Amino acid sequence: MKKLKIFIACDTQSHTKLKQIIKETKTKYLDIGYKIGLEFFLSPSGRKIISKLKSKNIFLDLKLNDIPNTCAAAINSIKDLKNISYLTVHINGGFEMLKAIRKESKKKNKKLKLIGVTVLTSFSNSSIKKIGHTKSVRDLVKQQAALAKRARLDGIVCSGHEAKYVKKICKNMEIITPGIRLPNDKKDDQERVMTPKQSIKNGATSLVIGRSLLKGSIKSNIKKLVQSLS
Repeated sequence: MKKLKIFIACDTQSHTKLKQIIKETKTKYLDIGYKIGLEFFLSPSGRKIISKLKSKNIFLDLKLNDIPNTCAAAINSIKDLKNISYLTVHINGGFEMLKAIRKESKKKNKKLKLIGVTVLTSFSNSSIKKIGHTKSVRDLVKQQAALAKRARLDGIVCSGHEAKYVKKICKNMEIITPGIRLPNDKKDDQERVMTPKQSIKNGATSLVIGRSLLKGSIKSNIKKLVQSLS
């Protein structure tokens, strides 16, 4: 049976903490990768440390979002990070930006998978209206997914709530769901959360999990995660 792919959200600036997370999350039951975001990437020596992570499935969560030329230049600036498997870009940057990123990426690192980020899981229908959107979260995510498909991205980031709609639009693309909580865990600062089993049922191909695994005993939490999937 194929192992479920899990990306551990490494939300830290500490190299020591990152090494600890990698060490303690090793398991034969799951296909483990590591999501590293701006917090670590922008920390002193963060980029250098990332470049030295060998034989790891690295998900670089930079959420690129700027004018096309700037984003293409950003892709060029990380061309030395050959060990990166995934890179996130904000779909709301627009079609021209996505095309520019893809074009530059395929010149610099053909193996790099570009993943389009839809509406962040911290947003609700009410909070997204406060920044000017008139569509519901679901309809906005569906529109963004169609744009990402048109731009020929490799995958989509969306909450488990929208995964079933995205799956119909992006049939051959990876669907990665953050906002994952083990049963009975708190939402914290997230709005659209879902359990691992529910997200997989809705069409997620892989999950991003942070706090639910990293608080307390990591090994015990991994065991709970595996059990929750059965």
